[in-house]
Amino acid sequence: MRHRQTTPQLGRTPAHRKAMLRNMVTDFLRHEKIRTTQAKAKALRPYAEKLITMGKKDNLTARRQAAKVLRDKAVLKKLFDELAPRYADRPGGYTRIIKLSTRAGDNADMAIIELVEAEMGKRKKRKKPSYTGPLTAATEAASRAVEAVGDAAEDAVEAVGDVVEDAAKDVVEDVVEAVTGDDDASDAPVDDAPADDAPEAEADDAEENKPE
Repeated sequence: MRHRQTTPQLGRTPAHRKAMLRNMVTDFLRHEKIRTTQAKAKALRPYAEKLITMGKKDNLTARRQAAKVLRDKAVLKKLFDELAPRYADRPGGYTRIIKLSTRAGDNADMAIIELVEAEMGKRKKRKKPSYTGPLTAATEAASRAVEAVGDAAEDAVEAVGDVVEDAAKDVVEDVVEAVTGDDDASDAPVDDAPADDAPEAEADDAEENKPE
């Protein structure tokens, strides 16, 4: 009978379960965040928190005990040099479990287990793949048509501007010529016109030549 046996079996033999949890806790401390099922996350939590508490002691015995579980020397060094000092003032509760939706296929409950106050880097955005189907070809054709229409419109505007500029020059020249011609006419010498006293002079001559 399984009285007072709270160890989750996870559908594996003891040796398989121990190796799996050792690998999971190694990856968890390396990345500080992993995604797994809720049952595995709950089974992993005590392993990770006991190792962090062990790292706070920072003595030879603690390092040897941690090395039994963590076979990666880089992760073991990170545990004692980075993670343990980070939680030096925190009396436990180093992890959190965030529940996710079920997994497609077997409908298993998924979760994310992560370290609290973890130093997470910015997640890189994935680039959307470029679509090269008919829609892209139509878009390129439309863009080329728009560019052609824009070039034609610019040429038309330039042509109209040239025509207007030439017409304005012609009008200005005509006005200038007209004004210059009037000034020349006003400044020209006046021909000798008959004096106003001519009729009186003729009358005096007629009286003198009149026989007495």
